[in-house]
Amino acid sequence: MHQPPDKLIEYCIRLTKYKVENKQLMNYLLFQAYDQEDYIKEVKEEIDEQFKNLNKSRVFLSKKTVRKVLKTTQKYIKFSGEKTTELELLIYFCRKLKTSGLSLRYGTVLGNMYMRQFEQVKKVMKTLHEDLQLDYADQVERL
Repeated sequence: MHQPPDKLIEYCIRLTKYKVENKQLMNYLLFQAYDQEDYIKEVKEEIDEQFKNLNKSRVFLSKKTVRKVLKTTQKYIKFSGEKTTELELLIYFCRKLKTSGLSLRYGTVLGNMYMRQFEQVKKVMKTLHEDLQLDYADQVERL
């Protein structure tokens, strides 16, 4: 696949911002950026895999794993830079956290984490076009 020189220069400049994640970002830019649906699907599969490894017997380990999943999700959101991708992934993360069987009572670390991401979902939704807001509204209501 050939990229125009201007696009390659733009990619290289963008790479200077991310030191540790350079290879992942370059992989995204060259091979996945053109197909957001497939990219979102792959990220969701990775989120599913990480939630499968969730240790529910010890709260400390559960919190640590959920933080790691959120960090991974945020990294992929940052790579994409698209609001719809961010919204899809945050909604998916919130849904997985809510259905994980962990206690999300308000005031707990996990509850606060869920609420922050839920507020982020609402914030991102406000920036989208009205038609897209309506498309995502029922998904957000289910959270």
